[in-house]
Parts: sequence; structure tokens; C-alpha cells
Amino acid sequence: MANFEHLLKPGKIGSLTLKNRMVMAPMGSNFAESNGHCGERIQAFYEERAKGGAALLTMGVGAIAYPAGTAEPYQVGISSDEFIPGLKQLTDRVHKHGAKIAIQLQHAGKTAVRDLAEGRDLWVPSMPPATNSDMMKTLTHSELASFIRPKAGGQIKIRVMDQADIKQMVAWFASAALRAKQAGFDGVEIHAAHSYIIAGFLSAYYNKRDDKYGGSLENRARLLLEVIAAVRQQVGNDYPVWLRLDAAELRTPGGITIEDCIEVAKLVEAAGLNALSISAYANTNRGDAFTEAPLVQKPAGFLHWAAEVSKHVSIPVTAVGRLEPDVADKAIGSGKIAFVAMARKLLADPELPNKIINNRAEEIRPCIYCYVCVSQIFINQRVKCAVNPRTGHESTLNIIATDKVKHIVIVGAGPSGMEAAKVASDRGHRVTLIERGSRLGGTLFFASMTYPENGKLLEYQINQLKQSKVDIRLNTEASVELLSQLQPDEILLAVGARRTSPNIVGSQLQHVWSGDELRLLMTGEGKDIAKQKLSLSQRAMFNAGSASGVTSSLDACRQLSKLWMPLGKKITVIGGGLVGLELAEFLALRGRDVTIIEPTRDLGSELSIVRRWRILQELNELGVKILTNSTVNKIDANNVTFTDKEDAAQTLASDSVIMAQGAAPNSDFEQMLVAEGFKISSIGDGSAVNYIEGAISSGMKAAIEL
Repeated sequence: MANFEHLLKPGKIGSLTLKNRMVMAPMGSNFAESNGHCGERIQAFYEERAKGGAALLTMGVGAIAYPAGTAEPYQVGISSDEFIPGLKQLTDRVHKHGAKIAIQLQHAGKTAVRDLAEGRDLWVPSMPPATNSDMMKTLTHSELASFIRPKAGGQIKIRVMDQADIKQMVAWFASAALRAKQAGFDGVEIHAAHSYIIAGFLSAYYNKRDDKYGGSLENRARLLLEVIAAVRQQVGNDYPVWLRLDAAELRTPGGITIEDCIEVAKLVEAAGLNALSISAYANTNRGDAFTEAPLVQKPAGFLHWAAEVSKHVSIPVTAVGRLEPDVADKAIGSGKIAFVAMARKLLADPELPNKIINNRAEEIRPCIYCYVCVSQIFINQRVKCAVNPRTGHESTLNIIATDKVKHIVIVGAGPSGMEAAKVASDRGHRVTLIERGSRLGGTLFFASMTYPENGKLLEYQINQLKQSKVDIRLNTEASVELLSQLQPDEILLAVGARRTSPNIVGSQLQHVWSGDELRLLMTGEGKDIAKQKLSLSQRAMFNAGSASGVTSSLDACRQLSKLWMPLGKKITVIGGGLVGLELAEFLALRGRDVTIIEPTRDLGSELSIVRRWRILQELNELGVKILTNSTVNKIDANNVTFTDKEDAAQTLASDSVIMAQGAAPNSDFEQMLVAEGFKISSIGDGSAVNYIEGAISSGMKAAIEL
């Protein structure tokens, strides 16, 4: 087991001493009040992360010209002294737990969508280039309605900054830094990345000026250096000030390069900055761009850039971008970086640093990189976390000991049932968890095959349950007789969704599979299905896998699926929701020729926006054909007949067909038990089909309310 000795060493940023090398990265949360003030919600959010053991928290996107220059409806303001009291309350709450806190100073420039919505000018270094992207086409009607647009009848107003505007921008940054110091922040981070105003000046792609602020890199960096000088004049030379900087602007011809980044790093070190935080940005010209940068999908995606910058400066460099603790520890130990900054990981588990400090790393609740958090920003909602329902609700959703112990029976050991069992047990209730299958996890096991990040959550939940006092009963049917014997005070039903096949001619044919049938077969639980659907040779393969225990291991199941599946070469997936898209990707990666037929215009509406963008791009690259507004009419031995969006009849050759539609809440068992006099609550997909996020949220909340 890693001891994380380098992560746990104290570090310094200028005059600021930090107790370890773990930093909470800045992020927009939308947790401030509608007037930009820091109320209970955002204060409790940061206090929770301070309790969790991070040495330094960085409050994201403090708006230096609030309400101007803002990109979120609930962004933190620091543009006048009226904001100082709320900010001071927040820093006081962080400090009492031994953590330090800084605030990131930001003006969103061309991406200040609140300016766009409210009729203010968008401030830019020069007229931005035209952009082309089809990403909006993948949004649902309700999501499109949430996107910010100019006021009715209004035009987008672009303001190319003149000398007076530049002087004003410098003054805004400097005054905001002084207010941060007065409010008790231990330092400030100047945001010079992600295409915001300073990054716009630094980038030769966005900056086409012909005055002393354009042209050469020295000229493009002039605004930044003037900001640093003005900030230093306000806060003094001993106050810690650092910079978030792009190592590169990806998909941006003529944009920032690592060579530019290194030269700017040298300039700002000479100007008196105390540290650098290295990020990156990508021009959002297609769906997967946002998950290339700044919210990187690739593990340790920016580490090589941070390490390269470190070679050229003597001030500490912080790395961000999906760094696992063991990777970060090695990078710090080898001198590649000084600190690691984590954002999504600390949404999923604020206690991550403490768990590392206390040698409990296996208990860290994992981020599954589903992008639910950041997708909220796109629709102007407050950030949330799919695996941690308490994120953003720290002051209202608390797990506290019960004063009245009950016997709670939970039926179903999927993610909702497991979460409810663990939380109820932690609160002091006596909990019995009943699962008719042979393993914990329910549909999450198969979901972990199709999207491997889910497997970390499954492993975490299983480990947590095994360490609890929950009485786990596998291979057990929750009959009325058994429930009567157990004499529960309350029953939580986590029985999952009801999945019905669409009423399509031919849907009962041998080569037509429901999602549940395929899941049970691939996970070794579908003995009856194997008898009905498989040939003798295929049954032998299935029985061998089950008998050898291969199907009890996620990794082994994934490997087996690359060698054998009871599916032909040409596969039609009926349904383009979350299940259909992830199944299509899973099958295409295993060499199948896949077509998705979806009856509506919307694809993957259950997926977060950013995750949807990514998977649709991946499906495109894998050659998966997607037909929307198309209705399947008939399935025969070799073909699927459907009506396309032009209302024309079409025929598609298909060796296998998978039904990925028809999920709905399942209340049948609940109604029967209520009639028998049991006190019942339904959770997870049995209550409302909201997949992992809804399952864990409903499970935790039900257990808290017991």
C-alpha cells in the first residue's frame, strides 16, 4: 500500500506554509447567492472541504467586476467592499479547521455570458474569430431553453478594449486582490487561462491587436504583467500571489503553445509571482473537446506540461487534471511538480486528503468522471455530484446518529440499496440487505463493463458494506413470508426499474435480446436465458465461464467479452438513451457493426451534457450509425424494418437486435407489500429512473430520513 510520503510533506508558496501538498482546485460552483454574496450554502461547501484535510482551498472564479464579466448566475462577487463580510465569514470557517484558502480572480471576457444575457458589452482584446461547432445539436429542448441568449431582440455587443478599458481591467484585478486580503484569504490566484480575458490577450489566436498589447509574446503578456504589478502594489510583496496558466490551447491554430507558456512563466516569476498552476484549454469545435481540456478525461493528462514548466522556473508548480494520489505522490517525489490540485475528486469525497493522511485510501469515494458536475454550469444550475449527494447540500443533508434504533430491511443490492444500507447502518439502525442475485451491485456490475469508471464506484460500495454491520443476504428472495419473519420497522425497496419490450412484431425472436437478458448472460447470472437463447456450443461456453468464476470478476468479464459474446457481426440497438449509447460503444469496441435506432430527436438525454458530447463523438469515430426520429416496425430473422425521419420505409440487415428501451419505475412489489401492511419506501430506479445519480441520492436521503 502506498504511503504517500511526498503528498504529506509540508510545502510553501511564497510566505504561505501548507501542511501537505494537496490543494482543492478552483472551480465554478454556482453556490453563491443570486447577488454574488457568500451565503450559507457556499460557506458550508468550503468548510466541508477544509474539514477534509486539504492544505489549501482555492475558491473559483471570483468576479472582479461583478456583475460584469461573469459567466454564471450564482458567481462569487469581489468587485466592491459590500462582498467582504460574507467572504470573511467563509475564510473564518475554513481557518478554524487548519486549512488555508485563496480566491481565484477572474474576468470571463468573451465568455461572460451573463453580460451577453443582460445586454452588457463582452470585453475582448480583438474581435474573436468565428467558430463552428455542432455541439448544440445534441442538446434536448429543455437544455436548449436553459442556455443563455441575448435579451429578446438584443444583439451581442462586442467591446474591443481600448487603453482606458485596459487600465480599468488592471484596476479591477488590483482592487479585488486587496479585498481578498482584507477578507482573510491567504493568497490570490490570477486566472490567466481558459480563454478568459488575460488568456485572450496571451493567445495569438484571439489577440490580433496592432498596438503595444498585441503582436509579440512580450506585448501579449503586457496586460498580465501590468495586473501583477498593480496587485503587488495593493497587497505588498509578501502576500502570496500566483497564476493559473494554459500550457496549450488545443485545436486552436496559432493559439498558446507550451513554448509560450514557459516564456510567460519566466516573465511572471521575474515579476514576483510565487507559484504557477498549469492547466490547458481546447477550442470547443466538437463534442469531446471539453473533455480534452480543461476537464481532461485522460488520466494525468496535463502532468507532462506541468513537469516541463517546472524545469524552467524556480517557483513551485501545481499540476491539475485527473491525477490519482499515487501518481501525484511520485511526481512530487521526483521533483516534477510541487503540489497537486484536485477538483472533481473533492466533490466526490471531501475527506480524500484525510483518508490519505490516515492510511485509508481504499475508503475514498471515487469520481466516476460522468461530468454531471460541470454540465450543471451549462444549464445555469448549481453544481452537483452523481456519487456524493451531499455536494452543495452540506448544511442540510447530514448523516447523524439516530435517537430511535429501527430494524430496516432493504430489498435490492444495487447502488441505491447499498448506499441506503451503509448510511442507515452508520446512523445506528439494524439493517438487513436482501438480494436475490449472487452478487452485490445489481445493474451497476454490467454498467461497469460498458463504462469502466463505474467499476471503481461498485468496488467502493462493496468494500464499504463489507466493513459495516449490515446483515447481507445474497441469493435470497424477498418473499412476504421472509419479510414477515424479519419483522422490519420499515422496508426500503430498491428493486430497480421495470423493463418491458416495445410492442414490435418479431421482438420475441431468438436473436432479439433485451438489455436485461444480455446483462444477465454476460455476468454469468442468466442460466435460464442461456437455455432459451443459446446453442449447445454457446451454452458450453457460458457454463465454462460461470463454473470457472470468470464472470465474478469485472476485468475478466471485460476480457471474455472481447473473445466471446452470443451476438452476430451486425447489431441493431433499438433505443438511443444512456443504455443504448453505452451498449453501442461497448459493442463497437469489440468489432461489431452497430446501428442505433431512436424514435425521438434526442440522444442520451439521461446523460450529463458533457458526457453525452463525449460518447457521441466516440461513437462517430467508431463508425456507429445513429438514426433518430425513426420507428422500428418489424424484426425478422435477418432484418429490421423501420420508418425513417422522412417517413420512408427502410430495411436494415441485422444478425442480432438489442432492445434498449422501456425502462420505467417498478411499483408492483411495493403495492403488494403495502396491501400486506408493511411500511414501505421505494428508492432507486424502482421509484424514478435516474440511474447512478438518482439511485445513490434517493438511497442516501431515504436512509437519512429514517
